[in-house]
Amino acid sequence: MNYGNIIYNDIANGIGCRTSLFVSGCTHHCKGCFNEMTWDFNYGELFTAEIEDKIIESLRPTYISGLTILGGEPMEVSNQAVLRPFLEKLKNELPNKTIWIYSGYVIEELLDEDNKRCHSADTMKILGLIDILVDGEFVEAKKDMMLRFRGSSNQRIIDVKQSLENGEIVIAEKYLEKRV
Repeated sequence: MNYGNIIYNDIANGIGCRTSLFVSGCTHHCKGCFNEMTWDFNYGELFTAEIEDKIIESLRPTYISGLTILGGEPMEVSNQAVLRPFLEKLKNELPNKTIWIYSGYVIEELLDEDNKRCHSADTMKILGLIDILVDGEFVEAKKDMMLRFRGSSNQRIIDVKQSLENGEIVIAEKYLEKRV
């Protein structure tokens, strides 16, 4: 897996001060995508053990809330294969840090074992490790710059732990208020 960028001390992509990892590779190709260069799976740098360690070190200070993974598309099957062991390592070392993932796939697609486009042996393990999933493709016609943590109004902010526990989608309502 390649990555296009890492932003340390990011306050735009989730609650609190975070580290944000922008992975490469996306098959959605949403019209109006803000990060079109990351559609290419070969864009950027190779995601190595050294980069994993650097990200984990960046998360150690108490003022850092957690990690956000976006892209590109983190939930492309080939990216999941790399992200799962990294997230397991992260949770093992820093269990109290939150993990957000932005995905163009909706959670229903990710949970569908027959959907080989985005469901793999890693999918449920990844979902079990993360706290928030911002799901749904960016839809330019529904773009709303006043939304927090989303680019278009069709995207949902899902409390993944509650959703898996309840067996139904639980929207993280506290993150839905608009910017002022």
